Amino acid sequence: MKLKVDYNNMMQSSIGERGIGEEAFEKNAALIEKARKSVLDSRGKGWQQWCDSPYISESDLGKIIAYGDRVRKAAESYVVLGIGGSALGAIAVASSLLHLHHNELPREKRNAPKLYVEDNVDPERMNALLDVVDVKTTYFNVITKSGETSETLSQFLIVYDLLKKALGKEEAKKHIAVTTTIGKGTLYALAVKEGFEVFGVEAGVGGRFSVFSSVGLAPFAALGLDVKGFLKGAREASKAAEEKSLNKNPSLITAFLQYEAMKNGCNINVMMPYCDGLKFTADFFCQLWAESLGKATDLNGKTVYAGQTPTKALGVTDQHSQVQLYTEGPFDKVVTFIAVDKFRGDRTITDDREIDACDFLKGHTLGELINAERVATTYALTKANRANFTITLPEVNAETIGELLMYFMYQTAFAGAMLNIDTFNQPGVEEGKKATFAMLGRKGYESKLEEVENAPHDDKYVAG
Repeated sequence: MKLKVDYNNMMQSSIGERGIGEEAFEKNAALIEKARKSVLDSRGKGWQQWCDSPYISESDLGKIIAYGDRVRKAAESYVVLGIGGSALGAIAVASSLLHLHHNELPREKRNAPKLYVEDNVDPERMNALLDVVDVKTTYFNVITKSGETSETLSQFLIVYDLLKKALGKEEAKKHIAVTTTIGKGTLYALAVKEGFEVFGVEAGVGGRFSVFSSVGLAPFAALGLDVKGFLKGAREASKAAEEKSLNKNPSLITAFLQYEAMKNGCNINVMMPYCDGLKFTADFFCQLWAESLGKATDLNGKTVYAGQTPTKALGVTDQHSQVQLYTEGPFDKVVTFIAVDKFRGDRTITDDREIDACDFLKGHTLGELINAERVATTYALTKANRANFTITLPEVNAETIGELLMYFMYQTAFAGAMLNIDTFNQPGVEEGKKATFAMLGRKGYESKLEEVENAPHDDKYVAG
């Protein structure tokens, strides 16, 4: 793997008694190996079909790349309609690999459609999208694993109606692709009826683990990203996840370090990349960690209220807004830094004037400055006995992003195994979905509607 993890600042040797002792690895060797074996033995089975996603067949990958080539030539704008895992992977990867102002570049420089990922149903957001795209030159990818996601279906109905009015039905359906479970769900039935292009999602690939499936690959192909490099990186991370040696298995060792940190009261995990392009990898991680590990009961039915709350920050920006809390607030956080050795472009700091407060900056680059600030922040946290570790990418490209996201996925799976919880379900999310169906009058949810309407509420506790 190109990705490296420095976990010195999780250890007692760096942060004192609040750190993890060297003996913890030997003491918990059986737990660690059991978690590793549990995850690896289940690869490709049940809800771990995501482990097989990077090994997509050449024929299936060829279909996706051909779709991408066709859309990239025809589309001025490309819109992903999805929410949660159907959107966050696309946002994380595209923002990492595309120009940071991709949509503002002229067509000849971006060599791809503008990208919009619509992952909310705020009406102002939909209206804003329709103000800036011409549906006649816009292609849509409607993504929902279940085919029943209310938010995504509502977006689809709106845009398909507009497309038919603007282009006629036969031409309109060429502008729609559907990514969903084959043979199941409302969206699949609509896709077959209307004749849309369909990309399948394997039954055992949950939304938050779907970025290496067609959920991610179809949008990446449409944007001209290096899909093969992305998958190669994922395969490298998958191979590393097999290693028994902790220092050769970054996902396993950091899962254990977080497991120990949770036991020590660190119930918040701050993801802090020092690279604007990686800003949304923190969002991707937050969903993965929160939905997977936040569980009320363990696999034995025991009430445990497990989990560690993920939050996001951006270096250097949030040194000026959040790091004060991290350094001097409660000892309840682990800060995960993401570093980049070499940026794709850099700028030297130059000026002919003599300005005492700025002279020390001259001749250095912005890349040197941002990395110096990251190291300084890790130093300050460590000096204050705050747990932190650093993930380093040599550079940001398709392969290293593939490694990073697959590393996150295996780290999450290993941590769930150590916590003895069901990493792959999401009962808390499902309850909210059912309540939404009920309030909007979906048939079969009448009893749930009655339950919602009879929930305790007293106006004396309403202020204003």
